[in-house]
Amino acid sequence: MPDNLVANKEKEAAGRAGATFVHDGDVVGLGTGSTAAYAVRFLGERVRDGLKIRGIPTSVQTRDLAVSLDIPLTNFDEVQQIDITLDGADEFDPQLNLIKGGGGALLREKVVASASRKVVILADASKRVEKLGKFPLPVEVIPFAQALIARKIADLGAVVKVRMAKDGSVFVTDEGHHILDCGFGPINDPSELARRLSDTPGVVEHGLFIGMADVVLLANGDSVQELHKA
Repeated sequence: MPDNLVANKEKEAAGRAGATFVHDGDVVGLGTGSTAAYAVRFLGERVRDGLKIRGIPTSVQTRDLAVSLDIPLTNFDEVQQIDITLDGADEFDPQLNLIKGGGGALLREKVVASASRKVVILADASKRVEKLGKFPLPVEVIPFAQALIARKIADLGAVVKVRMAKDGSVFVTDEGHHILDCGFGPINDPSELARRLSDTPGVVEHGLFIGMADVVLLANGDSVQELHKA
């Protein structure tokens, strides 16, 4: 079977497993990306079967998907605590630290994760790494400071590229910011890098999610393994 078909099959398995973690009455953070979309679709099936939930989507894309599936939505004006969030990741390491933001929704994803009692990450086998950094680290920045921040991040040892949209224009996030994709290679100290990026004026958010995942549901072939934070 081609690699992309295997990955899609694993994403579907992880999404299905994640949807079973949701209980009646939950407020659910709805992640963004191809794997999270599977979970949202399976939640839509459960809602049609009578499951009562309210979702908080992490992107316009996920909001539109949830609306199409008749999943009731809420927002932080109405609730400030999320019971469980289902989301994907671009990478995760043995400590369940993550790189996220490949889909461009890292700011809302981190806000939703920070408000969640439990964060469940859904991943296919390709997302498991011994050390973060194979996937370029997304950093969301204000357009005014983009060039300045790009130089500062390059001084930290990264190859920095401005993310472009499919039409050739600069990619713009749902909150109106730009994204720098920063190739650091293996990140030896994710916590220290996260601190340095957060301390940089003009950086809105970065894609290092340190200590935020409680469970990773890792699909590998036909099986799904639960990995828990130590």
